Amino acid sequence: MSLKVEALAIPDVKLVTPPRFGDDRGFFSETYNAQRFKEAGIDADFVQDNHSLSAQKGTVRGLHFQAPPFAQAKLVRVLRGSIIDVAVDARKGSPTYGQWVSAELSAENGVQIYVPRGFLHGFATLEPDTEIAYKVDNYYCKECDGSVLWSDETLGIDWGVRPEEAMLSDKDKTAQSFAEFKTPF
Repeated sequence: MSLKVEALAIPDVKLVTPPRFGDDRGFFSETYNAQRFKEAGIDADFVQDNHSLSAQKGTVRGLHFQAPPFAQAKLVRVLRGSIIDVAVDARKGSPTYGQWVSAELSAENGVQIYVPRGFLHGFATLEPDTEIAYKVDNYYCKECDGSVLWSDETLGIDWGVRPEEAMLSDKDKTAQSFAEFKTPF
């Protein structure tokens, strides 16, 4: 078995499924290998790993971005639980600007999502105590950090979570609308 890479409806966003080798003890999976990713068309130089825990089902984190010069590509995977992961194209002049794609990622399916620079990103947890690990190809910069309202009606994203049930940070509750958003990409 080899690394499986599939383009989504916005082709620059990709699902990545590394092979798993299992037996009655469990499994082993090489979740990242720079050479194999490059051969598959993902040539990001990841510099930082992040890990988050969302205690409640229905936790929404997003839609977040890092503006240039600290824009970030991400490689996201689930260590425990499951999520709906969302990427929104925010690249000026892109034929898919303002469109979104999503995928269900879980610890069970082992699927990862690659979100390139120039996208808004977020996820909603489908189970309690969901843990996410993700690599980024640029360092975090507080001054370049931004967000767009996850439930913006213009975008019409299906998060699998009703707005009144979503668990949100203050940052995500008060994020700008997509109409107010001036893309830096």
